[in-house]
Amino acid sequence: MTRKLLWALAAIIGLLAAWAAIAWPREQFIASTPAAVTDATIARGAYLARAGDCMACHTARGGAAYAGGRSLQTPFGSIAAPNITPDRDTGIGAWTADDFWRALHNGKSRDGRLLYPAFPYTNYTKVTRPDADALFAFLKTVPAVRQASAGHQLRFPYNTQAALAAWRLLYFKPAVFAADPARSVQWNRGAYLVDGLGHCSACHSSRNAAGAGDATLGGGLIPALNWYAPSLTADTEAGLGSWAVPDIVDLLHTGVSQRATVFGPMAEVVARSLQHLDARDITAMAVYLKTLPATPGEKKRPVEQTAELAQVLEQGKQLYGTHCIDCHGADGKGHAPHYPPLAGNRALSMASAVNPIRIVLNGGFAPGTAGNPRPYGMPPYSHVLNDTEVAALVTFLRNSWGNQAAPVAAREVNKYRGAPTD
Repeated sequence: MTRKLLWALAAIIGLLAAWAAIAWPREQFIASTPAAVTDATIARGAYLARAGDCMACHTARGGAAYAGGRSLQTPFGSIAAPNITPDRDTGIGAWTADDFWRALHNGKSRDGRLLYPAFPYTNYTKVTRPDADALFAFLKTVPAVRQASAGHQLRFPYNTQAALAAWRLLYFKPAVFAADPARSVQWNRGAYLVDGLGHCSACHSSRNAAGAGDATLGGGLIPALNWYAPSLTADTEAGLGSWAVPDIVDLLHTGVSQRATVFGPMAEVVARSLQHLDARDITAMAVYLKTLPATPGEKKRPVEQTAELAQVLEQGKQLYGTHCIDCHGADGKGHAPHYPPLAGNRALSMASAVNPIRIVLNGGFAPGTAGNPRPYGMPPYSHVLNDTEVAALVTFLRNSWGNQAAPVAAREVNKYRGAPTD
């Protein structure tokens, strides 16, 4: 981008920010009723921290809980997750419950700075004030860690508060969760958890060029993780309309069911968050997810049968016979839930092949949970197969046993060979 274009963009952002200062609705504030913090309040907050999977972003691998340090990669640069332990200088020890509520509900820090939406306040804005207070009470009890947060590494103009103000004007409005009176208490509880505290749309929705999600749960690539979060509304992907509620509950609570097994980032969500929720909340989420309006998903195009494709499929078939057939069977039916079926597997026939590519390269590991304490895992093959071989194998999987999807090129495999696994 030329210098003139950069300055023109900065001028536009400045005008939008000025407009935002005038047009932005007055900050919503819901006063907290002062009350003594009890053991029950703290326990409630700990439960809510699990439900929101706060540890996933605010804890670096091998680091102290909630002390920050994890870097989230975005198309605009990297965002550093902050320290939210009660250290007064480097964490939230000097914060009040009102400060914490303002961050969740309005996306503003204690000092008034606008927060980046990598912190999903676009979802957390629906969290109730009592739940925010309980969550804050819990965080005040975790061990304080003196660890300054690393700075964000964002390109201009995304590193400016003016750009954030303009973004918020276009894509964010503080809200509160409003129960649907036509729905059951259970359904509304599921909606609150899925759309608010659970922030499922942060991964399972597509994002536009400005990084704003559409909140439809229609699926999207997770840039920070290089995984595709499938649509929860399209039966061509991970739509749940045809699932029985107990199967959805099993998948969310244990990571495995007779219908599917979770891998990749979703395995971490189940391990760190969902398995710790009580059965009533998991069932409420399942009930809500099952009622999401169905969408058609991406229309599949017939795969052109060529001599070159036939050669690739034959190579993939031979590789499957060498490396995969013992677990998944000659018919691709596997043995659920330990060895997931490949026949008719929607994860293989989605338009994006990133997930099967990464599983072949890095292995597939279901989460260890109370309901699945000794999960079966698939070993990685990145050290065994080259890019062309992985492409051939994945192409075979995507075009066998009733599956039909576009072939995979070696360059696609190479793109993800070095992608971070954390």
